[in-house]
Amino acid sequence: MNVFSTLQAKVTAALEALQERGALAPGLDLSRIGVDPPRDPAHGDAATNAAMVLARAAKVKPMEIAVPLAEALLADADILAAEVAPPGFVNLRLAPAFWQCQIGVILGAGDDYGRSAMGGGEKVNVEFCSANPTGPLHVGHARGTVIGDALASLLEHAGFDVTREYYVNDGGAQIEALARSVHHRYREILGDGPGRMPEGLYPLEELIPVARKLADEYGRKYLDTDESGWRELFGRAGVEAMLARIREDVAAAGVIFDRFSSERELIEKGRVDEALAFLEGKGLIYEGTLPPPKGKPDDDWEAVPQLLFRSTEFGDDIDRPLKRSTGAWTYFAADFAYHLDKYRRGFGRQIDVWGADHGGYVRRMQAAVRALSEGDAGLEIILCRLVSLLDGGVPLKMSKRAGRIVWMRDVIDEVGKDAFRFIMLTRKNDAPLEFDLQKVIEQSRDNPVFYVQYAHARICSVFRNAEAEGFADLLPAVYDARAAARLGDEAEMNLLRRLSLFPRTIESAATHLEPHRVAFYLHDVASDFHTLWTRGKELTDLRFLRADDRELTAARLALIGATREVLRVGMGLMGVTPVDEMH
Repeated sequence: MNVFSTLQAKVTAALEALQERGALAPGLDLSRIGVDPPRDPAHGDAATNAAMVLARAAKVKPMEIAVPLAEALLADADILAAEVAPPGFVNLRLAPAFWQCQIGVILGAGDDYGRSAMGGGEKVNVEFCSANPTGPLHVGHARGTVIGDALASLLEHAGFDVTREYYVNDGGAQIEALARSVHHRYREILGDGPGRMPEGLYPLEELIPVARKLADEYGRKYLDTDESGWRELFGRAGVEAMLARIREDVAAAGVIFDRFSSERELIEKGRVDEALAFLEGKGLIYEGTLPPPKGKPDDDWEAVPQLLFRSTEFGDDIDRPLKRSTGAWTYFAADFAYHLDKYRRGFGRQIDVWGADHGGYVRRMQAAVRALSEGDAGLEIILCRLVSLLDGGVPLKMSKRAGRIVWMRDVIDEVGKDAFRFIMLTRKNDAPLEFDLQKVIEQSRDNPVFYVQYAHARICSVFRNAEAEGFADLLPAVYDARAAARLGDEAEMNLLRRLSLFPRTIESAATHLEPHRVAFYLHDVASDFHTLWTRGKELTDLRFLRADDRELTAARLALIGATREVLRVGMGLMGVTPVDEMH
């Protein structure tokens, strides 16, 4: 369905024909040639670099290949013109019928339009969101949650076998702090007067119901008990309650995880020990000391022997500690076990979506995965910058320690799932993003989600009018080659060309792990459609419904029907609901 793959096959066939008649050297590697849209649309519909790619191996100048290649391509009925441009590009202009027949391809494919075999069924694990279960998801988790889910959908459409996974960090110091926070609320409920919550704990009102449930069940049993007697119970109660809330939050964002993996379970099952034993057997663990941190005076640094991983052997800048001075495993050690567990579950390709503040962990985790899989698995990490949340241009400040937090669920409830998700995808993951609560709900062309949904709704309104005005027999829209040949206006052809780019956009976005490319593309489709709509308002000859010309009406209904399909499929991949009417 990728028209550029079709064109590449045509170029390859033309080159092979040149080889057969002796005009081009045999035995050349034709797999490296490319056919792409030109940077400047004035140069045509497509361009190939074949002559420049093959020139050195053929021991000729690129133009000596480009000229006969252009002549050979002109024999194809789909190619209207083939123009040679120095130093050896061949620019192609395609016959209108080539684009017009894409309407039939789109309508025939329906939900499968843009679906690709590129992934070949390869198993891919996409782990995202993965916030510590010490509270509900806040707005800082929003971007990674949406990007991870959209990326998973995109990879599925590109032919990969995808698992969406959430890693629950339910072991370690943060869960001990959660247990103490719940116990503090427990004491408050029982009137024990604990005073202000100590620094380092979680002053969340959401922990009050957890503490109240414990007070109802155990009464005053744990008021004066040593921490060792209640820490595990209170920590687990807090984790279970917060995980239940997190599941609700991600569901509100339209996200359903295939698996939740527990750090605590990995530790209890000895998976950390197994992973480190494997590395020790490979000579990748040793007892040693680290140099002082950058910027810290040497005389203030005390070298402490630690268990270290030789991550420098895999491209890291320093070796990394696996145990704290207390004897507890570091987060890094637990992450070792988790990524080894994913590899053992058959995921040779792993993708983690992290916040930008974790950028310092990228190289060490990639080193760990290479070491644990003996080079058989790869870890790709997407870093997402935080969102700047505004309300009418005024920044909303957030402080977890002070208990001033903007929950992700509150933002979704305020603006709706569709706007929430689409806006998160309107910038590349590592680019700054401002999310203004007031602007997101505006119904204007400056609001990208409204602009795209409005295009879909407008098309639906045309179909409703078609039924009301006596064109019901032309619905559902179908492709007819003779009728489609009537589509020749510049705005119609621009829209057709744009629709035909969808499969290529999917493959490109999947290759580069950039779901925002699909959001940009949908905005461009909506723009082309709105332009066509406006021209129809200004020029009666371009109206979609023509009582005096049913054939042309049928062609235009098929065109906008194909547009609706592309918008619907694309929005579905972004997790955005197409709407039939805008209010």
